[in-house]
Amino acid sequence: MPGVGVRTAAVLLVTVGDGTSFLTAAHLASYAGLAPTTRQSGTSIHGEHAPRGGNRQLKRAMPLSVFACMNAGPASRTYYDKQRARGKTHTQALLRLARQRISVLFAMLRDGTFYESRAPRTTAA
Repeated sequence: MPGVGVRTAAVLLVTVGDGTSFLTAAHLASYAGLAPTTRQSGTSIHGEHAPRGGNRQLKRAMPLSVFACMNAGPASRTYYDKQRARGKTHTQALLRLARQRISVLFAMLRDGTFYESRAPRTTAA
């Protein structure tokens, strides 16, 4: 997976294992502390924020992976730029990109496959 080096892969393998203990990608994201939460009290509802909980090692490893992948391939940078264009802050865009990468990681563990980059979409004329 682009952006995952030896150290990050080691942290992922130690903390996540083979991924069989997680039912869905959302469960893994919640465990990692990358699932956004809504803070509310009574009728006051505040927007989505990064949760304070989660596995600290995994929560630290994913942003490092995100920064590395933004320069490795155009797909991650495009996703980040799209989130910024939608009005998300830098931190929110990074959180969303890390959450997307957790979903890809979960799919790789679930299916027992290696990362395959998608071919760019071409429109037929």
